[in-house]
Amino acid sequence: MTDFHDVRFPLHLGFGTRGGPVRSVDILQMANGREVRNARGRHSRRQYNAVAGLKSREEAIELLDFYESRFGPLYGFRFRDPLDYEAEETLGIGDGSQTEFALIKTYGTTPHIYRRRITKPVSGTVRVSLDAVETSVSVDPSLGRIQFPTAPGVGAIISASFEFDVPVRFASESLDIVLDDFGSTQIQDIPLIETLSSEALSNG
Repeated sequence: MTDFHDVRFPLHLGFGTRGGPVRSVDILQMANGREVRNARGRHSRRQYNAVAGLKSREEAIELLDFYESRFGPLYGFRFRDPLDYEAEETLGIGDGSQTEFALIKTYGTTPHIYRRRITKPVSGTVRVSLDAVETSVSVDPSLGRIQFPTAPGVGAIISASFEFDVPVRFASESLDIVLDDFGSTQIQDIPLIETLSSEALSNG
């Protein structure tokens, strides 16, 4: 049994979501005022609060249904980051033997770049090209990998454009929903946290 359900958090419930990447850094301040900084890991982890999208009783019921269907924080699901959900990237250069390539998104410019593994591409949005000519490939939507039927030739540039979701889970073991006399809801928090798989933690 997988710990991930391949369903997306309803888009209309996510309008107004707050959140983004979180990076854990240990900072030690020396006596002379100098800082020593050390990252706890190479990868960021996204956290969100989707509470702003919920207003009506019907939306609260829809959230309740989705929460219970995931058994709270037990099962992960797809979430569309309202800001960061698409990419256009060079995935690699052909060597005449490699047929599989990982989807990535690059942030920054050389030499200060961060490459993020994308593991949940949106079905039907992945477009792959060899030397700027679109070609057919098979796509694994659960791992974010593409497979060519034959290996691209030596020096061929493999590029792709696609939309993607973030794999997340509920970060709370409870939902606190209040229904007022006018049929609207009050919910303090719907915290979501990214689930980092071995694929996401790999170099691709």
